Amino acid sequence: MNIQRIAAFSQGDKGGNPAGVVLLKTEARDEDMARIAAEVGYSETAFAVALDDSGKNWRVRYFSPESEVPFCGHATIALGAALGQQHGAGTYALTLNNASISVDAASEGGGILATLTSPPTRSQAIGDDELQDVMFLFNLTNADLDSRLAPARIHGGADHIVMPLKSRAKLADMGYNLDKGRAVMREHGLVTVMLVFIETDRMFVARNAFASGGVLEDPATGAAAAAFAGYLRDENWPHGGQFTIRQGEDMGSPSLIKVKMDNIKGAPVQVSGMTRKII
Repeated sequence: MNIQRIAAFSQGDKGGNPAGVVLLKTEARDEDMARIAAEVGYSETAFAVALDDSGKNWRVRYFSPESEVPFCGHATIALGAALGQQHGAGTYALTLNNASISVDAASEGGGILATLTSPPTRSQAIGDDELQDVMFLFNLTNADLDSRLAPARIHGGADHIVMPLKSRAKLADMGYNLDKGRAVMREHGLVTVMLVFIETDRMFVARNAFASGGVLEDPATGAAAAAFAGYLRDENWPHGGQFTIRQGEDMGSPSLIKVKMDNIKGAPVQVSGMTRKII
């Protein structure tokens, strides 16, 4: 298999979240995809098989080093870059395990800008057990939480919990035990836990714990960004139709995620980012 390594949501020649991308001629066995994802070692690797001869329709699955996930935003952005490189600019239809989405590839500034259209979004109040488990995991108290947005369970192709924090310094101090985090996330069916600081109404700083996939932290998480957009819309946040998430700053991999959406609750959102090839 030809394994491409591409960083999504990068800033020039640095940062971004590395993903593996494998364009297959025929479907691979689950055990082979799981093994390759573990060998690549990135938080996710996307495996795509063409559904016809047009090059525009693909069946996609995502594997972390420890499990298959239903949807991964940064790996979709990386896949968009790979498809754009091989088949040219345009829109590609992607069939996932539980949804159908698309990714658009366009040339910009000598690189490839990819934009995914997410699955439908939804959000709900967090359960008491979930809240206590997450707060204990990250050593948070009620005094650490930003009252402008309540902790919530959010979805945009995969399930996450978002915890808005009052202090940027508290976000920078994020730490937790990987094994305990894995247990909490798997018990509650979570892909990541998103800690976020509200810098302005349209600028957020985030960190995403990804213990469910065997990774301490993601430097950029497109799926959580899509879910968070749906949550902001559900809460009537003054997003103005678009906002930016900065992620990866505290782990030395600065990433930039751009999100656009309308005001139709539950509708898909658009998540964009630049990409760079990893040698």
